[in-house]
Amino acid sequence: MSTSVLIIDDDQSLCELLSEYLEGEQFTVECKYDGEQGLQSALTNEYAVILLDVMMPKKDGFEVLKALRAQKMTPVIMLTAKGDDFDRIFGLELGADDYIPKPFNHRELLARIKAITRRVAHLTQNNSHLQLEIHGLILDMASRTVCLNNHPISLTGTEYEVLYQLMKAAGEVVSKQTLCQSVLGRPLVAYDRSVDMHVSNVRKKLAQHSSHTFIKTLRGSGYIFLTA
Repeated sequence: MSTSVLIIDDDQSLCELLSEYLEGEQFTVECKYDGEQGLQSALTNEYAVILLDVMMPKKDGFEVLKALRAQKMTPVIMLTAKGDDFDRIFGLELGADDYIPKPFNHRELLARIKAITRRVAHLTQNNSHLQLEIHGLILDMASRTVCLNNHPISLTGTEYEVLYQLMKAAGEVVSKQTLCQSVLGRPLVAYDRSVDMHVSNVRKKLAQHSSHTFIKTLRGSGYIFLTA
C-alpha cells in the first residue's frame, strides 16, 4: 500500500512543516506550490492521499479537484478556511473525500490521513469473493467496482465505502454517526455535513442509470438502503 502524500499548497512554510511531520510518521511527501504543477503530479503519479488547498495561483483547489476527478479517484483531503462552509460543501460535491479547516492540529490531520489509508486497506483485504447485488446494482469487492444495469458507476473511495456500508446493511437503518465513524474514521460532530454530501453524490450517480430509489433518508435517524 502506498504511503506517499502529495501536498498542493502555495504556503511553502506550511508545506515544510507538514513534510517534516509526516515524514516522521513514515510517509513519503511531495509538495507542489501551485494548482497547475499539483494537478500534473496528481495525474501522473500514484499517491495514498492528496492534501489540496483551496486558494492557490494558476489553478485553485476546486479546478484541480474537478480535473483530477475526471481521470482519477485518488483520495483527497481539502484544506479549507476555518468556518467557510461553502468551500467545504463545494469540495465534497466535486468529490473530495474529506476536509480539514485551517489552522489545524497536525495530529488531527494525521488521523484523517490514516483513516483513509486504513479504509483503502480494508477494501482490498479479505473481500476477494464478496459481491453485493440489489435491484441491478452490483458492488464487487474483488475489483472494487460498481455497476448499475450494466453501466459502470465511477465512485470515489469514500463514496464506494458509503455505498458498501449501506448495501451490506440493506433493509436496516444506518445512522450518520455509524457512517461517519466507519467511513471517515471519526465521530460525527454538530453541523458536519460530510456524510450527507457523500450520500447525495452516490444518489446522483445512481440516478443517472436508474429511476429506482436506492437510499432513503430517515430524518433524525440516518439512511436505509431499500430492498423493495
